[in-house]
Amino acid sequence: MSKFTKDMVVDYADKLLIGLTEEEIKMVLDEFDIIDKNIDLINNIPNIDKIEPMTHCLDNFEYELREDEIEESIDIDELLQNCDDHLHDEVKVPKVVE
Repeated sequence: MSKFTKDMVVDYADKLLIGLTEEEIKMVLDEFDIIDKNIDLINNIPNIDKIEPMTHCLDNFEYELREDEIEESIDIDELLQNCDDHLHDEVKVPKVVE
């Protein structure tokens, strides 16, 4: 029996504001079942809980941090001359979400 139901998929799709057809719902449920079976395979590997998680895909990865370089900043008033509208020291942009 699947852990995922049609109602769950429809509920999540509604929350994400995407509408799914019946065909798409079936496709999502099929994909969830495949993913769930693969996760079960991984969970059944002996001593998997003793394996440390990877922090990077390369074994010998080393961070190479560059030195901080102090650079002179442009004056805020000079920057604001290039924008159409601003309030105090902030650029005003059009609202895009209602």
